[in-house]
Amino acid sequence: MTPLQFEAAHAAAWSELEAALGPTSKGKRAPPADRARIATLYRAACEQLALAEAREYPVWLIERLEALTARGHQRIYRETDFGLDKLRRLFVVDFPASVRAHWRYVLVAIVVFAGPLALTGLAAYLDPGFVLSLHDAANVDAYEQMYGEADGPLGRRGADSDWAMFGFYVFNNIRIAFQCFAGGLFFGIGSVFYLAMNGAFAGSLAGYVTWRGYGTNFYSFVITHGAFELTGIVLSGAAGLMLGHALLAPGRRSRLAALADAARRAIVIVYGMTAMFLVAAALEAFWSSARWVPADVKFAVGGLCWLAVFAYFALQGRSSRTAALVR
Repeated sequence: MTPLQFEAAHAAAWSELEAALGPTSKGKRAPPADRARIATLYRAACEQLALAEAREYPVWLIERLEALTARGHQRIYRETDFGLDKLRRLFVVDFPASVRAHWRYVLVAIVVFAGPLALTGLAAYLDPGFVLSLHDAANVDAYEQMYGEADGPLGRRGADSDWAMFGFYVFNNIRIAFQCFAGGLFFGIGSVFYLAMNGAFAGSLAGYVTWRGYGTNFYSFVITHGAFELTGIVLSGAAGLMLGHALLAPGRRSRLAALADAARRAIVIVYGMTAMFLVAAALEAFWSSARWVPADVKFAVGGLCWLAVFAYFALQGRSSRTAALVR
């Protein structure tokens, strides 16, 4: 599709959004129906902006969409009830819609993370000594204690309380997320490195403990919080890749302008993945490590969590009715 064809296909919606944004004076709230329609047109314009940038359409077309989405963002997000409207809209509409709009980055992040995970997992299972290529002997012994012992919490190294582990998991998750996201500033190389490294570490550990016969303990421990933690890691890497791509291929804009725009779009994903890491840390500290929960129950709950995460990103925030719910 040429730029002119692209503009012709969406010009009516853009004009409608411009007209809807124009008449409302500053500080006045739009009627509920208008606000729902504005939210729908705004999300579509954001997706079209991402598509225009990916196809490197002319700068005048990208600038028009940037101006339009900036006006839409200001209109939608200034209408808050002590921030609760904004928070609901973020998780009900904007976060899943942004992940779908930037699915190419997410797909690359999945491949970069899951590829090393699968390869090192198979290597460690077939050759247990391979795990020492990525983990030192002391860590391997600690893993055997965490997942091999019959008593005590799973996946722990002698922490005093669930709350202490919650704090540790939050810190560790945010650290990994920061590495994967901020690594995008090095033209995306850092994001690729940290995604692959974390995938390789996790895969080699999984392969080794499976070979040791601790698979039930290990997988029942990771399956529930993994739905949120592993997805969060992938999304942090995808957000970093957005920054890296803006620096590598800024189009007709300066690298600084392209980076600023990519950061503005990526920040929605960063907010959402941060919440996912908090959920993952809570589950890991208070649920995953619990010995009193049977492994079969953990597998069932974990499977439901994975289905819920997939459904959330595939379906949430698509309808105009959903947009109306967050007004």
